[in-house]
Parts: sequence; structure tokens; C-alpha cells
Amino acid sequence: MIDIFKALGDETRLRILSLVIKREACLCEIEKVLNLTQSNTSRHLSCLKRAGIIESRKSAQWVYFTISENFIKKHGLLYNYLIENIKETKCYNKDCIKYEECKNLCLCEECIGGGCSNGKK
Repeated sequence: MIDIFKALGDETRLRILSLVIKREACLCEIEKVLNLTQSNTSRHLSCLKRAGIIESRKSAQWVYFTISENFIKKHGLLYNYLIENIKETKCYNKDCIKYEECKNLCLCEECIGGGCSNGKK
């Protein structure tokens, strides 16, 4: 439990959660939206993974992150609290706009491989 609250006690990690709560996010998208280096992004993601809050899947050279289903099942009240209150973080609206812009840039495998809903390759 301590690891969970330590992970949630950092603004950058809450910003990451605000993205992956909406839908799966690629590492490159998280870096671009939050304007972080790859190493800094990875450090924050590792903390969230260690706490069991997020999980990842790898596809070719891309790594995608989502909220852990186990976290949702085990900590449903906390998850619901996050869903309702994460919008109050000071960067939430700006990050959401940047995330949608980033999705339109088609940085990841879905777009490059032709599976993008934007129709770009």
C-alpha cells in the first residue's frame, strides 16, 4: 500500500495516469505530451508498474501502458476516486489537448503499420 501512495504522490505520475486512464498510451506519446526525456519517463513508469498501478505490453519497438486490471479489481474505490478527481490536476486540460494532438501525429505502430484510425501511415 505504501508503494501505491508513494507512486500517486508525484505530479508527473498523476499526469501519466490521466493519460492511461483514458486509453492505452505508448511510451513515445507519454514523452511527447509531458515533454519528458525517455529516461525520466521510464523512471516514472517503472514506479507506477512496481506499485501495480499500470501494466505494459510490447509490440515491436513500441511499449504501451494501461491501468492494471488487477489494480482496478483490488483497489476499486481508489481507482474510482482517481477517475473522478484526476481532472482537478493543474495540467489535466492542457495534457488532454496535447494527447489528442499527439494521437493525430501517428507516432506509434498502429499508424506506421496502417492500423491507425486517422488513416495516416
